[in-house]
Amino acid sequence: MPNQSPAADHIQDLGAFVSASPSSFHAAHEAGRRLADAGFTRLDELEPWDGGAGRYFIIRDGALIAWVVPEHAGPTTGFHILGAHTDSPSFKLKPKPTTGAYGWLQAGVEVYGGPLLNSWLDRELRLAGRLVMLDGTEHLAATGPLLRFPQLAIHLDRAVNDGLTLDKQRHMNPVWGLGNPADFDVLRVLASSVEGASVDPARIGGYDVVIADTQAPAVFGGSGEFFASGRLDNLSSTHAGLAALIAHASSGSADAAAPIAVLAAFDHEEIGSNSRSGACGPILEDVLVRISDGLGASVSQRRQALAASFCVSADAGHAVHPNYAERHDPANHPVLNGGPLLKINANQRYATDAPGAALWARLCGEAGVPYQEFVSNNAIPCGSTIGPLTATRLGIRTVDVGVALLSMHSARELCGVEDPWRLASVAELFFRTAS
Repeated sequence: MPNQSPAADHIQDLGAFVSASPSSFHAAHEAGRRLADAGFTRLDELEPWDGGAGRYFIIRDGALIAWVVPEHAGPTTGFHILGAHTDSPSFKLKPKPTTGAYGWLQAGVEVYGGPLLNSWLDRELRLAGRLVMLDGTEHLAATGPLLRFPQLAIHLDRAVNDGLTLDKQRHMNPVWGLGNPADFDVLRVLASSVEGASVDPARIGGYDVVIADTQAPAVFGGSGEFFASGRLDNLSSTHAGLAALIAHASSGSADAAAPIAVLAAFDHEEIGSNSRSGACGPILEDVLVRISDGLGASVSQRRQALAASFCVSADAGHAVHPNYAERHDPANHPVLNGGPLLKINANQRYATDAPGAALWARLCGEAGVPYQEFVSNNAIPCGSTIGPLTATRLGIRTVDVGVALLSMHSARELCGVEDPWRLASVAELFFRTAS
């Protein structure tokens, strides 16, 4: 069998990463497992850190921060940070989650973020997340195919193709079995899905559990140019940053000007980032301060280090939709496999400015990677990212980039096979290049 291209290898590994990461907690765990296999040391936030050169990571809930401190690093060495996020729009299990009527077992769920509701209909779905026991121990849980949001037959709604309206409370209650809800408990199913431990559902004190698609990621298209998967927003960026950091750490670069490379994979971006593990919280600053402390930095030197730092905020963006081209800016039409996006917004919904754009152009040129500019149609305001949040909290110059998608926030999104690998290639160069 001939060797695959680097892009094909990367997309296959991205598919494996997504499949292992049905929730933000699973994504942080899987990233940590890969980092440990690559020689990174997991640190405990409750313990002192020795600091100094090396490769390290922490996991806080569904977020992960990993970094590489080069041998030459000193108190004023800057940080090159790639920021991404581990969560995706979905549905989160409510309290008293076992519901139902008319002989059906259903699950009570709350909408998480802004999913395309109709894309979740008539799909085999699973539950995944963390269970926290009364004694404080935590377990990752992930069922197999378990649930479905069944759509009403066209015979009972003849006008459905003229416009589908879904009520988030009445219509988005998935079925998961048959019987009397008083006799069954969906938490029992979750408890039985924990690997390597016997979990008593009566001892579950709390849970953070979401719904995830079960369909495997797939390459398709006339020339195999497309990649379809759940959670590409934003595991495409998390995985690219992870692959880039591991490659950077393994390269043994001895460049005396190399920065401290940092991957910051936050949680809760889809709901505003206001949490202890989100970009509005202190997690990144906590880690950067402790790294600086380990290098003997004074407060003034730490500020010098931050002034010398740069953040690439990597989050998915929009490719031009061939059936809705009028929704896009008329002069900027990013396409799949055209290279990662440079995301620009005059109102700082993206943090890109001219120096950031110039750095991105230089990095892409040196990596031999094409890139595309994205800007919104003036009549359709864009969303935002962790980029402006990081720039505001820490004063670090930030540029917003990402992989172009169709069907963003769908249960199953679409990107080009080449673009995630290109993003990782530029990210690796960013990690080892002084800005």
